[in-house]
Amino acid sequence: MDERPGADFSSVAIVGVGLIGGSLALALKEFGATSRVVGVSSRKTIEEALALGALDEGWEYHDLARALRETKAVFLCTPVSRIIELLPEVANVIAPGTVVSDVGSTKKQIVEQAEKCMPQHSVFIGGHPMAGSERNGIGAADPFLFQNALYVLTPSTSVPENVLASFTERIASIGARVYCLSASAHDRVAAAVSHLPQMLALALVEYVGTQNAIEPAHLQMAAGGFRDMTRIASSPYSVWQDILATNASEIRKALRGFADQLEQVLADIEHMEPHFRAANEIRSSIPRDTKGFLSPLCDVLVRCEDRPGQLARMTAALAREQINIMDIELLKIREGEGGTFRMAFKDIPTADAAIRALDKEGFPARLR
Repeated sequence: MDERPGADFSSVAIVGVGLIGGSLALALKEFGATSRVVGVSSRKTIEEALALGALDEGWEYHDLARALRETKAVFLCTPVSRIIELLPEVANVIAPGTVVSDVGSTKKQIVEQAEKCMPQHSVFIGGHPMAGSERNGIGAADPFLFQNALYVLTPSTSVPENVLASFTERIASIGARVYCLSASAHDRVAAAVSHLPQMLALALVEYVGTQNAIEPAHLQMAAGGFRDMTRIASSPYSVWQDILATNASEIRKALRGFADQLEQVLADIEHMEPHFRAANEIRSSIPRDTKGFLSPLCDVLVRCEDRPGQLARMTAALAREQINIMDIELLKIREGEGGTFRMAFKDIPTADAAIRALDKEGFPARLR
């Protein structure tokens, strides 16, 4: 029986204090998961993070050993290729009992590297918080970035149960919804639901672009559906370079599988009703509140007039009844008339209570 104590977050190191690393530092402090955060990053970033209150202490990368000597948990928040490079260096300087994790978007190569170099007296737990922002850098850091976000952990079978349990508790304490997978399963699923859509968006935009060169009406007619499907095509290559390099095999498999599906669509183009029906059924089962695998929250649609203070009235009505909103989104609005909000609640009874409170305040509401 492993007598090792659980994950100790009394002093946490964040290596790479950008959007994710900075948000993690702020969240851990905001929600009381740690009392001390040490950052390792560039001098300029460290200065910004200290001024923001994200860090209690900061070091540059060449002082990594000094930064980690007294920390109990380490999060590697750099690009995937840099995480793989850093792991041996981190493994050589951490104190016994340290728990090391990462936030990389692919997991198999990172976990394999960790298994090669981590000392027996410490533990590595791979992680992938499925949260982000259109902005980047420490200036965009947000302690609430992980609220209701899926946070995938990829622990190896050698991680003691009590360490994994306490580590999971700490991640959940910042508002994330934790889900455990093997590293291989993570990369296989991510290839299908995240990496494949990116490749398809790129291909679709390139295809329509070539057609537009022949007939310029293509881009003139590119309305809502096309824009919605291709929004992610604007993602910078720098974000995707490491993902493609470290998950190429699974992405190729997903592309080949999708090509087979397209062949079926091509063959059935005049008899597509079964495809529409199947796609509608599958899509309706996707959890709306996270990009993943958990039980969905309960959505309520709320109509309101386009007037100042309406959102404040809605939230105040719910606050009076001690009802917590797990997620909120403005779906539709017509200036001068009004719009529809989507509010998510933890379960049906809470959603029903919210509907009653909103109706009482004069806001028509219904379950989605």
